[in-house]
Amino acid sequence: MIHFNKVTKVFKTDIFTPPFCALDGVDFTVPEGSMVGFLGANGAGKTTSLKIIMDFIRPSSGNVIFDKSLGSSKLEIFKNIGFLPERPYFYPNLTGEEFIHFMGKLSEVPSSQIKHEISVWAPKFKIDYALKRELKTYSKGMLQRVGFLATILHHPKLVILDEPISGLDPIGRKELKDVIVEIQREGKTIFFSSHIVPDVEEICDRVIFLKEGKLIYDGPVNTLLSTNIGQDFLFVLGDTELKDFSTPFKQKVKLPDNFSKYVVAAQDKDKFLNEAIQKNANIISIDSVRPSLEEIFYHTQVSK
Repeated sequence: MIHFNKVTKVFKTDIFTPPFCALDGVDFTVPEGSMVGFLGANGAGKTTSLKIIMDFIRPSSGNVIFDKSLGSSKLEIFKNIGFLPERPYFYPNLTGEEFIHFMGKLSEVPSSQIKHEISVWAPKFKIDYALKRELKTYSKGMLQRVGFLATILHHPKLVILDEPISGLDPIGRKELKDVIVEIQREGKTIFFSSHIVPDVEEICDRVIFLKEGKLIYDGPVNTLLSTNIGQDFLFVLGDTELKDFSTPFKQKVKLPDNFSKYVVAAQDKDKFLNEAIQKNANIISIDSVRPSLEEIFYHTQVSK
């Protein structure tokens, strides 16, 4: 649905400061109907990328290619996109309901449809009870919900969200994730940036990593996880009275019911297994240690 085609963005401030390259030949794809998480540390280039997609800023080189299903002209394309920025502006003296109607009118949504969408989505966003109140009385989480509702009023084919669940408590994150999943199941394409890596792993089928303006990974979440399996192995033994092994291991944890867990490096797996057999250990299981997406993300950020 979107293809970032070798996009580079260089910011030039003044003659005394060297140019800053925010994006360096970034090339990635957001397929139609997918749920894509956009990851990267602060300054990695995520927000710059979203601004380029939305045509708020222009790339120094490269371009963004939109699928024909979004439209043939810029006006048509952007009518089919819903965008929620990280820091949206809310008119404080409007009620939640007035704000939603205002945003709907900007997207040329009929009043009758706006009322219908509010009746459907406000309870799902858990915001229906507060729509008659002025926005200046809303918490950050409540503003996030009303902004999200306004983003999908016009039934966009592509929904772009910049840090939609940051700053929310665990219950709020769960509720918003449920709504995001429901929207995607209706056939929408979802592309959102986030610092909360476990949430991306939980609901996304694809992930894009940026690091210092360069693309690190673009592909399925499962592929990224599977390619990082095999570094360590987890042995569960049923004999805690066994003496310590001479084979090196990274960690030993005593478990209930006389079980012990050993984490062993891949190069020591066979030696550890042979020693366990020689000791007549009760071997319950041997599994590869599966790293979380958060662990992969962290090691990607700290690696040089």
